[in-house]
Amino acid sequence: MKAWQYQYRDRRRLKREKRALWQIRIGAASRAHGLSYSKFMAGLKKANIQLDRKILAELAAQEPEVFKKIVEIIQS
Repeated sequence: MKAWQYQYRDRRRLKREKRALWQIRIGAASRAHGLSYSKFMAGLKKANIQLDRKILAELAAQEPEVFKKIVEIIQS
């Protein structure tokens, strides 16, 4: 019976943990280009770039050149 309770709880906890990991990855990549996480996210909104955190984290880890171009768009 406890397994169902843990399963219910952990489905929600997993979403929180993944989002936190994405934020850490985006923050580290943006700091490497001279921006804090909050300034990077604010720049995305201002430039009307609608990418979610999951995609941004994947770009930061696997496609650093594409992430760099996004940062350049934000800074200009």
